[in-house]
Amino acid sequence: MSIGFSSRQAVEALTIMLRSRSFERQVEGLFARKRMHGTTHLAIGQEAVHAGMAMGLSPSDWIVPTHRCHGHTIARGTDPYEMFSEMFGSRTGCCKGFGGSMHMTDVAHCNAGSSAVVASGVPIAVGIALALKRSGSKSIGVAIFGDGASSRGAIHEAMNLATVWKLPVLFFCENNGYGMSAPAGRALSVPSVSDRGPSYSMESSSVDGNDVEAVYASIREACEYIRSTSRPFLLEAHTYRQCGHSKNDACVYRTRDEERRWMERCPIRLFKDKMIKRGQLDDARYESLKRAVDAEIAEAAERAARDADDSISLDEAFSYVYAPGKGNARLVSEAVRARLA
Repeated sequence: MSIGFSSRQAVEALTIMLRSRSFERQVEGLFARKRMHGTTHLAIGQEAVHAGMAMGLSPSDWIVPTHRCHGHTIARGTDPYEMFSEMFGSRTGCCKGFGGSMHMTDVAHCNAGSSAVVASGVPIAVGIALALKRSGSKSIGVAIFGDGASSRGAIHEAMNLATVWKLPVLFFCENNGYGMSAPAGRALSVPSVSDRGPSYSMESSSVDGNDVEAVYASIREACEYIRSTSRPFLLEAHTYRQCGHSKNDACVYRTRDEERRWMERCPIRLFKDKMIKRGQLDDARYESLKRAVDAEIAEAAERAARDADDSISLDEAFSYVYAPGKGNARLVSEAVRARLA
């Protein structure tokens, strides 16, 4: 199923995709220049999934992303400066520098947070859906996971329980073809993850994850079903990450010809060409929009880099962990300092 965006919607979708791509290109460069440390998992090439899902949900719907979370976090509305700051480990980060690339939370934008533990967010999304149902809310929980995570036990348990309890949760699989380096075709017992839906008495469907309008339409359709029935739905988006699994991945497990074929289906290029054909965009306006987005993201990265050393103290860190008034933070802080001395 697909629809045609209005000019306003089309510009919004293209802007989200460009912001996601620009953010990740900046991260890629910062790691290459050794200005950022640790690891990161980029989703370059999956931007239509980010934009289509964010635009298709209601603002009060809760998402639980995967460790490959930047695009969804950007699309949901989190400030790029706070995201860069989080990756630099500074106090202005969205999690005060505690989480880094794989652990970003933004409660203000109904983002319950990502995790480095594969598939761990899916049961959390089911728990959120249970809480929403019990409170009488029409909002839903969205469990985002990849094709690699789809075979984890936690997901099967969560899908079973969501059906048994009739919970308003969208199981949203980003199938980018590889679980780390394992091709999906060699790791799945079915042709598509969505084929597992009937096993849980769950409605399911698949969508072209590089077509932002198709993703949007499928999200809207799934959400309407969930809200009207209070039953879960499994939606699978077929896409492709143009980059490696993580920053040290040379992609030796896939061919350059395969990469070239998917590059020809780049979601940003496809949608740009579609907008031009419809008269919603021209090359000059596209370049102007791209320059504006790149400048915005670059400024956020530079500002975060300047503030990178502004990290919270050990005492302050423990104050977020232990309840106030019992001296726990001070005692533990002193014990840690003694061990470090």
